[in-house]
Amino acid sequence: MDLADRALTAGELVDMKWKLGVAVSSDECKSLNSPFVTMTLRVADSSGKISTHTIEMTVTQFQHFSQQMKEMASRMEMV
Repeated sequence: MDLADRALTAGELVDMKWKLGVAVSSDECKSLNSPFVTMTLRVADSSGKISTHTIEMTVTQFQHFSQQMKEMASRMEMV
């Protein structure tokens, strides 16, 4: 399977939502105060079936992810 075939089977991003939250405490830490980002992706496969994927990451991880998406978009515009 070549790269083009794999790209076609990856699915289509139908919707993406994100929200910022703060974990204020846990069983092990009474004063956590740790911000995080939750992303919910809805992806349609080739038959049209939609699946939902939820990803939770630190703010730093989200910023890195965002930068990678910007770089990909920039490179795709060149093609």
